[in-house]
Amino acid sequence: MRPSCLFPLFAPVTTLAGVGPRLAPLYEKLAGGKVVDLLWHLPSGVIDRRFSPKVADAPDGKVATLVVRVEAHFPSETPKRPYRVRLSDETGFLHLVFFHAREDWLRKQLPEGEVRVVSGLVEHFNGEIQISHPDHIAPLDKLAEVMTVEPVYPLTGGLTGRLVAKSVKAAIAKAPDLPEWQDGPWLARQGLPGWHQALMSLHTPADEAAATGDTPARRRLAFDELLANQLALALVRAQMRRLKGRVLRGDGSLRVKALAALPFSLTGAQSRSLAEIDADMASESRMLRLLQGDVGSGKTVVALLAMLSAVETGAQAAMMAPTEILARQHFATISPLAEAAGIRLALLTGRDKGKARDKVLAALASGEVDILLGTHALFQEDVVFKDLALAVIDEQHRFGVHQRLDLAAKGTAVDMLVMTATPIPRTLLLTAYGDMDVSRLDEKPPGRQPIDTRVVPLARLDEMAAAIGRAVAGGARVYWVCPLVEESETSDLAAAEERHRALSEMFGDRVGLVHGRMKPTAKDAVMEKFASGEFSVLVATTVIEVGVDVPEATVMVIEHAERFGLAQLHQLRGRVGRGDKASRCLLLYGHPLGEIAKARLEIMRATEDGFRIAEEDLRLRGGGEMLGTRQSGLPEFRLADLTLHGELLAAARDDARLILERDPDLTTPRGEALRILLYLFERDAAVRTLRSG
Repeated sequence: MRPSCLFPLFAPVTTLAGVGPRLAPLYEKLAGGKVVDLLWHLPSGVIDRRFSPKVADAPDGKVATLVVRVEAHFPSETPKRPYRVRLSDETGFLHLVFFHAREDWLRKQLPEGEVRVVSGLVEHFNGEIQISHPDHIAPLDKLAEVMTVEPVYPLTGGLTGRLVAKSVKAAIAKAPDLPEWQDGPWLARQGLPGWHQALMSLHTPADEAAATGDTPARRRLAFDELLANQLALALVRAQMRRLKGRVLRGDGSLRVKALAALPFSLTGAQSRSLAEIDADMASESRMLRLLQGDVGSGKTVVALLAMLSAVETGAQAAMMAPTEILARQHFATISPLAEAAGIRLALLTGRDKGKARDKVLAALASGEVDILLGTHALFQEDVVFKDLALAVIDEQHRFGVHQRLDLAAKGTAVDMLVMTATPIPRTLLLTAYGDMDVSRLDEKPPGRQPIDTRVVPLARLDEMAAAIGRAVAGGARVYWVCPLVEESETSDLAAAEERHRALSEMFGDRVGLVHGRMKPTAKDAVMEKFASGEFSVLVATTVIEVGVDVPEATVMVIEHAERFGLAQLHQLRGRVGRGDKASRCLLLYGHPLGEIAKARLEIMRATEDGFRIAEEDLRLRGGGEMLGTRQSGLPEFRLADLTLHGELLAAARDDARLILERDPDLTTPRGEALRILLYLFERDAAVRTLRSG
């Protein structure tokens, strides 16, 4: 149960004055739907209203707060002309300009003959001094309230700065004084304020530096967020350690047969990772291991050999992929090896219905199926294993922790192996997978050709197309990825359709098109034609899962490569170079090229090492943008920025470890306060883990 002291913060934003059902969706889009989300919505700058000159001295282009007397109203004769109000002080006249104004409202705000305080951006226009739509109009006794430094918040369409600032203020007023969860002496040594004080300072910055800089207040709240993250992961990990595992030690009989059927021998990295997995499975604790490997580093083979170990003990294994295409691809890769080892393999996806599905489920429950591959369909209640001992989850970031646990609940003391092809820098590894042990596949399988990467200006597009024509004539297969146009799939799609039309004029019906709006079956059909060679060129938008293995594809063209993140470029490039033929990747860029985009393309040209690319990506783009966090499922921090707060992350990890050594159930006074911290940053799952013991 969430502690009652946090109830006001987890109430909907509609509990704040002035936020009704019409505005609630806008607030949700901007920051989130709860009061607490507004606490984490930080200012992006300030407006200083303390400058208060006389009218004649008010400079053009500067925000000023003026004390003036209302002289006269000049309503607009036509809707196209603005409504003007003339004001003055002893040095001269000032006009306030309003478009689409309501006269009754303005006369009430600015009664003729009265003194008013107005604040806004001064403009010199046609020899006159004016302010269009002033930010503040107030009576003289409110002068001190207007002449302040105002935080400026990021906005979304339909919300004004004044409205958001007012709502944030109301949210802060609901923030209770909470017991201190940080170590007092450590806070004092670091010179960091208390939680409530830090919150107040961040939202009432004295200047630009206080709003956007790495201040003690920002560091304090960043550390709170990082500690909540690290403590939650440490709790999940401690719980896994506490849970009784089962000893899985195969005799190697099936593995030997599968290895004999492999067309190549394992790389050093594959053998090392396998040894780590074997040791985990043979121990009495449950395994929770992340297998991290670049595209094409051979994760599937390692996973299969681990699953064979479980099958050798008489148990079953399951492997889950995020999309049907990937599940079928794994099935195609694993089938010949499973056949060589003499084990029974089955596939279960959302597409399987009726008798065929019932047959698979019956064979699974009776133990006739040794290894089941599938998609989310594996979570369904009627999927019952006879004895599930090992679960492998591919592209872990597409599934939540609870889904991981749901799958584990389908067996007793199930070992977990999760895999990702997104190379993750060590810093971020801590934030996303701190609850796991990590194995890295950092070598390419033998026989893989390096990919020749070239950076080419878009001006040479015709030349490129002619070169592609020669390659296609020689039997090559080509991916052509269209640019990210903007945040909308519609415009991305228009660009792809246009390119598809142009290439079809050159190559006739040998060109296929895939995009994110197609139904999965239609997408699969096009991919199938590309894999079989019926299509020589595949035009694609990036929203599609290009995770198909087509060893014959040897050319990757990426249009407007400067618009993509490093990780995305690297993932796309990894779609070629999967066979034994020389492959190339052409990065087409448009002018002008920014510094970061230039550095990105340079790194792509210089290296194929995904781990190095990921570290560079973090350096160039910062933690929030890293790997396009939205695609990679890495936690998005609201207050911490890992490029700034890397050393705080290490401190949070050490602190979390120490806390659990001294107080594993969080029952001391600090432990109780830390439970509030976990709820505050919505790490409730970790507290549930604690309670379920």
